[in-house]
Amino acid sequence: MVGKKELKKTHGDYWGMLERCTLCPHRCGANRLAGDKGFCGAGANPSVSTAMPHYGEEPPISGTGGSGTIFFSHCNMQCVYCQNYQISQGHHGNEISISTLARHMIDLKEKGCHNVNLVSPTIWVPQIATALAEAGKSGFDLPLVYNTGGYDLPGTIKMLDGIIDIYMPDMRYSDPSNAGKYSGIMDYVKYNRNSVKEMYEQVGGLKLDRNGIAVKGVMIRLLVLPGNIAGIKDTLDFIRSELSTDVYLSIMAQYYPAYRASGFPPLSRRITREEYLDVVEYAGEKGFDYGYIQDVIPAGSGDPFIPDFKDGRVFKYYRK
Repeated sequence: MVGKKELKKTHGDYWGMLERCTLCPHRCGANRLAGDKGFCGAGANPSVSTAMPHYGEEPPISGTGGSGTIFFSHCNMQCVYCQNYQISQGHHGNEISISTLARHMIDLKEKGCHNVNLVSPTIWVPQIATALAEAGKSGFDLPLVYNTGGYDLPGTIKMLDGIIDIYMPDMRYSDPSNAGKYSGIMDYVKYNRNSVKEMYEQVGGLKLDRNGIAVKGVMIRLLVLPGNIAGIKDTLDFIRSELSTDVYLSIMAQYYPAYRASGFPPLSRRITREEYLDVVEYAGEKGFDYGYIQDVIPAGSGDPFIPDFKDGRVFKYYRK
């Protein structure tokens, strides 16, 4: 339970990390406390676009009460196809205080959410940890979900041992050249794999309560991209050999050409049913029995998962 956790650093220690920021593999060294900006463009105070119950995550994350999702602005990746580009690249959101971030956590608990889901948290770890300590004083005790694009520094993940309950990383690429071409980071694969190994070492496979709600563990998201750009079969081989087949997988079919994708064929199209099933069948052949798959949405069809962060409801399916 979060309320019983002890942070490994003091408030001053966490904020001191922003004086020469090395939270992610970019290691920009920007003095965010003085207003300097690095690769991600983030400052010292947290920037949040939306905090809301989210009903469209995987079943053990959203459950029936929703996942209390905090969408942070800014990102340490530059994916040309990012569906959250309004907040990741456009930086849509509001700069808030630590107390307000803590209040968001408490409010989401009071709304009946099963967890607090931190989206794009990597560059905001000191702010999250400080807000968590404040929220804990008011009885906040929900599981924390670390929902990351996967470009993480293993040392930062180590710092979260005993703080994060559920890790939900993307494993976006197995080919460094594709990571460089489409997300602007040539060393993604190395850091992604080492960080996921650290996550798994901390919390193991996903564990559910008697109602099927996740309470601890790792769930790996695999976004199927057109033309096998993600190289997911190689990623599955890595998970099988370095982690375990008990890892829950979320094999995602929801890709659509967002942001600048139209200028980067084959990312300019949706995936085909054959491309998706090829990955699902390979996962089955390799012994992965736990996880979730999606329906392939035909080109031209409406998609309730497409976000619009300039609309307060964000998702078309959103229910109050």
